[in-house]
Amino acid sequence: MSKTLEFFFDLGSPATYLAYTQLPALCADTGAQLIYQPMLLGGVFKATGNASPITVPAKGRYMFDDLARYAQRYNVPLKFNPHFPINTLVLMRAVTGVQMHQPERFLDFIDCLFRALWVEGRHLGDPAVVAQVLTEQGFDPEQVLALANDETVKAALKDKTEQAVQRGVFGAPSLFVGNRLFFGQDRLDFVREALR
Repeated sequence: MSKTLEFFFDLGSPATYLAYTQLPALCADTGAQLIYQPMLLGGVFKATGNASPITVPAKGRYMFDDLARYAQRYNVPLKFNPHFPINTLVLMRAVTGVQMHQPERFLDFIDCLFRALWVEGRHLGDPAVVAQVLTEQGFDPEQVLALANDETVKAALKDKTEQAVQRGVFGAPSLFVGNRLFFGQDRLDFVREALR
């Protein structure tokens, strides 16, 4: 497959969750390979001076109404997480670690975390809740935490975040077809056209 779609993501973004639900089918339809690129959205915000829309109350209210409309259009569940926003540093280190060291379990891993956050509304800022979610899905929480604390994993996430910023990323989800950046889950029609 010569066509690729790079998906720069952070679990803590509800718009990213919506994109995540649509991208495998979009790539199958267009014959493209989907490349998952974990990054730390907080690091991107810090480097670019951007901030979550939730920091502007009127924009935040609108955003969640708009995301609910898209969830209905995509026919996928979406629940506003009462603990939003959460610090995703340890989660995204864990995601990076699983991708690096247990690639065969990577999709199951991110799926269980996306569902816990954006379907079940669970508090993944609480380590005890994270451990419970992982245990329920057949992951060893201690092993995952060890991956998240591994210095090479930490460096890899930092490097990926810096690469994202260097390529023009300012938020999540960010999608690349070649060097063309598409920001937001509401730009998937443009992504599809670019892949075709």
